[in-house]
Amino acid sequence: MSAAVDKETAGKSISTAFAGPVWKHGLYAAAAWLLAAIVTVAFPDVVPWGSRDVFVGLLVIGAVALAGLAFSIEKLGGLGRGVIHYGPWLIALGLWFALWELITAKLGWMPKPFFSPPHGLLHVYIVDWQRILICIAYTARLWTIGFFSGIIVGFIGGVALGWSKTFAYWGMPILKLIGPVPASAWIPATFFLFPTTFEASLFLVALASGIPVAILTASGVNSVNRSFYDVARTLGANSRYLVLRVAIPAALPHVFVGLFMGLYYSFAVLVVAEMLGAKYGLGWYLQFQTAYSAYANVYAMLIIMALLCSGLVKLLFVVRDRLLGWQKGVVQW
Repeated sequence: MSAAVDKETAGKSISTAFAGPVWKHGLYAAAAWLLAAIVTVAFPDVVPWGSRDVFVGLLVIGAVALAGLAFSIEKLGGLGRGVIHYGPWLIALGLWFALWELITAKLGWMPKPFFSPPHGLLHVYIVDWQRILICIAYTARLWTIGFFSGIIVGFIGGVALGWSKTFAYWGMPILKLIGPVPASAWIPATFFLFPTTFEASLFLVALASGIPVAILTASGVNSVNRSFYDVARTLGANSRYLVLRVAIPAALPHVFVGLFMGLYYSFAVLVVAEMLGAKYGLGWYLQFQTAYSAYANVYAMLIIMALLCSGLVKLLFVVRDRLLGWQKGVVQW
């Protein structure tokens, strides 16, 4: 019933976005992006920022592309429906660019160096792209090793906590003791205990990602319906089969909740750890540019961090939907 309502609502929203064969939101978005280009080029900057013409060119190209899509969007099939869904966002983005340019570069209400117009951020990417890529690579290496180490240990520990009463007797009090403590609170101890800041940062990322995975995995294994085990034992299943084929699959929705939590926590701790001792990385870049009051660089890096984190979350959603597709309609996510 709910699925039918959702489809009907989606169909109505798509139909209201059209005026005959023309996608009207595409035309509105094209006009908004063109307005932002006119505002950027027609009014002088209070102080020079650089890359203004490049930004105007990108806005005009975007406006032309949106205007073209307005008359041919239906030919794109599923991709076109995805673009239609974000039509209002494309309109809002163009209007935001225009307003952003006005209050920063043109009127100076949000002055330099504390705030930057859009073309100021674009200038950062054009001028400092090599250092930004190096920092992204360093952060990706640190996060990948730390995150996957943490979730592997957390998953194994969570299964053991949920399955074994003896292991839970000794392990759960320890987990409850250190779990509420933010991983960043361990920074002084880790920097003393580990020989390098890289290893200390690895431990912090692993700790931040592993604890929620362990807690949620243990909760998932412990909440499996006991009748599943009884049926499997009746069919001759041993303990290994019960863990691998019954407990873990049934606990996967809880595991993915822990993975989402661990991803956010690990990313936040990663940036803080890099601020304190790393030679490169996203956190280091923020700290370095803040020290020189280069706030445009700081905002440019914050956008990259937001895109990276949201991309990882989206990827995790895709993995979850692939692995847990068989549980739709059976388990509430």
